[in-house]
Amino acid sequence: MRKTYRYRLYPTKAQEQAMGQQLREGCKLYNAALQERRDAWKKTGTSVNYYDQANQLKEIRTEGLIELANFSCCQDILRRVDKTYKSFFGRVKRGEKAGFPRFKPHQRFDSITFPSYGDGIRLLPSGKLRVQGVGILKVKLHRPVDGKIKTVTLKREAGKWYACFSVEVETLPLNDSLFAVGIDVGLESFAVLSDGTVIANPRQYRKAQARLRRAQRKVARRKKGSHRRKKAVRELQVAHAHIRNQRQDFHHKLAHRLVQSFGLIAIEDLNIKGLAGGMLAKSVHDAGWSGFFSKLTYKAESAGRLLIPVNPRGTSQRCSNCGTEVRKELKDRWHTCTSCGLSVSRDLNSAIEILRLGLSLVDVTLGFSPCVSTEAVCLS
Repeated sequence: MRKTYRYRLYPTKAQEQAMGQQLREGCKLYNAALQERRDAWKKTGTSVNYYDQANQLKEIRTEGLIELANFSCCQDILRRVDKTYKSFFGRVKRGEKAGFPRFKPHQRFDSITFPSYGDGIRLLPSGKLRVQGVGILKVKLHRPVDGKIKTVTLKREAGKWYACFSVEVETLPLNDSLFAVGIDVGLESFAVLSDGTVIANPRQYRKAQARLRRAQRKVARRKKGSHRRKKAVRELQVAHAHIRNQRQDFHHKLAHRLVQSFGLIAIEDLNIKGLAGGMLAKSVHDAGWSGFFSKLTYKAESAGRLLIPVNPRGTSQRCSNCGTEVRKELKDRWHTCTSCGLSVSRDLNSAIEILRLGLSLVDVTLGFSPCVSTEAVCLS
């Protein structure tokens, strides 16, 4: 399986300027490739693909029109353009809202990828990172890079630089666990487990709104192009990065705890894009269910656990004990079944039903023991 390790870089001022120049050159190539595709279609009605553009790279670099140091990085940028176009046409074919590929300002072009490790980038025995066109960079290796390095991405984020190593690693299964759990995610609480555990919703974005509002107001009041505006934009980027880091830390720790404790985890196969609209959009984005499920998926795969996505349709409207339909509106937060007398919170009933559906999709001979409780226990 593939994993990504991210490490902080500490470039000198000269190295930082060199990396910034590499990003500007990458942005120039991206926009030029986009312009060529637009002009070719507008003037001749022909489509330009990745190979048409990649075949021109050698000549363009020979003439000095592109000063991006590594040839493979140039190819990767052209693949990025090609992927953007394919995604656009895919959305059009599916009837979704499709924004046409746009040019990128150099301030928002924040990464370049070396698609082949050893070609233009390499970790030295000293623990430093050699980058073509930049030099030898100090890198904070807070943990070892396990596995075979495939690609390396240099990324600029809120004024800081990072190296992201995509590595191929072998799965390391944990000791067998026959405990099974169902998870119902929500907005009032982040998640409720079928064993009665209630995971509180940290609401990082909501708590930081006052700070964000001040930072955004400061940006709006600065004159465009001024040094003070750039400084204000950096403050806003730092504020958003802090929220993002808090959310990811919460997701990682919760996913790790679940994978350590349970051998089978049943989750809802939610259409999160469909939910992230209307009045609940801010709350759904704040919870970050998509990021959490992504982390839970790769951690479960790495640990040899079973992660079972189930259809969430009707899980809150059925009694988890007898299967009777108990209709509820969104405001109804308690489940009371008139057939069997089960009386639990709506979210706990959904979690137990999700677990039942998950267990129905696996071989019964595996012998999983469902973790079910009708009493909720809150965890912060």
